[in-house]
Amino acid sequence: MCGITGWVSFGRDLRGETAVLDEMTDSMARRGPDERGTWVDRHAALGHRRLAVIDLPGGRQPMTVDTPRGAVTLVYSGEAYNFTELREELRGRGHRFHTRSDTEVVLHGYLEWGPAVAERLNGMFALAVWDARTRTLVMVRDRLGVKPLYYYPTPDGVLFGSEPKAILANPLADRVVGAEGLRELFAFVKTPGDAFWRGMHEVKPGTVVMVDPAGIRERTYWRLRTRPHTDDQDTTVARVRDLFEDIVRRQLVSDVPRCTLLSGGLDSSALTAVAAAQLGERGETVRSFSVDFEGRTEDFVEDAVRPQADTPFAHEVARHVGSEHQDIVLGAADHADPAVRAEVLRARDMPGGNGDLDTSLYLLFREIRKHSTVALSGESADEVFGGYLWYFDPAVRQAEMFPWLVRWGEYFGEDTEVLTHDARKVLDLDGYLRDSYATAVAEIERLDGESELEWRQRRISHLHLTRWVRVLLDRKDRTSMATGLEVRVPFCDHRLVEYVYNAPWALKTFDGREKSLLRAATGSMLPRSVLERAKAPYPSTQDPGYAAALRANAKDLLAAPEHPVFELVSYDWLEAKVREPDPQTTYAARSSLERALDIALWLDTYRPRVELT
Repeated sequence: MCGITGWVSFGRDLRGETAVLDEMTDSMARRGPDERGTWVDRHAALGHRRLAVIDLPGGRQPMTVDTPRGAVTLVYSGEAYNFTELREELRGRGHRFHTRSDTEVVLHGYLEWGPAVAERLNGMFALAVWDARTRTLVMVRDRLGVKPLYYYPTPDGVLFGSEPKAILANPLADRVVGAEGLRELFAFVKTPGDAFWRGMHEVKPGTVVMVDPAGIRERTYWRLRTRPHTDDQDTTVARVRDLFEDIVRRQLVSDVPRCTLLSGGLDSSALTAVAAAQLGERGETVRSFSVDFEGRTEDFVEDAVRPQADTPFAHEVARHVGSEHQDIVLGAADHADPAVRAEVLRARDMPGGNGDLDTSLYLLFREIRKHSTVALSGESADEVFGGYLWYFDPAVRQAEMFPWLVRWGEYFGEDTEVLTHDARKVLDLDGYLRDSYATAVAEIERLDGESELEWRQRRISHLHLTRWVRVLLDRKDRTSMATGLEVRVPFCDHRLVEYVYNAPWALKTFDGREKSLLRAATGSMLPRSVLERAKAPYPSTQDPGYAAALRANAKDLLAAPEHPVFELVSYDWLEAKVREPDPQTTYAARSSLERALDIALWLDTYRPRVELT
């Protein structure tokens, strides 16, 4: 896992721009704390920050192969989990290898198949190849969008990077955010291709972007397709089990310490159980980590989406599978610390708006990084197998809207009154969401003869896998890589996603509950309590000390009414929020307050030009 960046210019000699390339590269030092490397030619400059995971001495980048027609140079972030098979295939085609790294396999794969190498890779990856033979930059992103990759067209070429900060380090990139970016921020929808900063784009998941003197063009090499599912229940469960075991086995490969993230829910417990069994076959013990907050387990208060505390379930799973387990317990002072909030903001390059959900995730990853370099996460299982509460809500099924937004305020407390009247009018979030929803639904293919219920559930599944999961994946990538921790997401393997997506809803809920297929496929390895546990999302602190710190920060902000945040955030709303008698100890009660504070910090840190026109 690494950070990549670069600059292609067909109108200037970049050999005199090494200082700018160094700034772009070093802006992502935390993504790659182990090594840095740069490569510069006349019209292309590439930078790399490395987090060494596979073949520590042999995987240095940028990596180049000289050919009779010119050099081919690669910068690459992520992991190709099938690199050993590809290496053998390429050897059979005459390629010679000098390292054990997957990077060299990807580079030789490009030499053999060109941009079509993307279709051969199983993994999470973002890569860029400068092909001097054709004066072409080729950028590729994995199918589900696990690894980020952004680009910014210039008058004579393009800038690119794993994160916006790498692009913004180049003086050619303007720090401007318009209404289109702010809509994405407040809408809780990830539109493929949009990148928040004006003029910047993301390489869409499953897409190849090519840049040459003629311009920029893109090609989609993968998208979520509708296909008939002909397997019966037993065959489907067996297939899910086989796929999942193969995926975990591949993703446990590492030359550095690895672990699992264990919440005690079905997803992370299944992952930890399979990892424990597979490592046990080699005489190894899996390490697992959980997050908790001081006093939360003892004084837990049930809310609309969190019916139980996680820690007792995590401990039971750890005992059951024999993992070497550790709780990471956070205090209110930890994630109320302004310095931590600032670190999370810089990791994301935008005001993420998730409050303590982001800061606690960052603190969890920072602590885990002291023990492991790679962590396997249960992220995305809810999207793949149908685990959210709203999958079962008749009102959500019938609504012509993104399903997670139908009851968003009820579950998560987001308050659009946080915006000024003028900002609400310009952003027109209701109209934006209607248009965005219509565009997203138009991409979905209906199966011939599919019932209305199955079609409604297919739409809900597709929207989660193409618009919602990318919000979560981006959050997890940024917060983990800011600590130098590589987080792998086995449930995002495209083979599993394709197979389960096309399984009928009746099969996904054959036992009358959510995630029936995953429960059946892994149930024999788990304690009964976990199999019967109600779904709960990532935990949030309920400490009144944290709520008090937020109010104090908000009072400080109100003392500066000239702050530019009040061009977006309503001063009157914030003042009323601070006066509320509610102690705001739940996430739903304080989410809008946290968003307002994040926006103010973002404006202070990035000094962007905000254009609401």
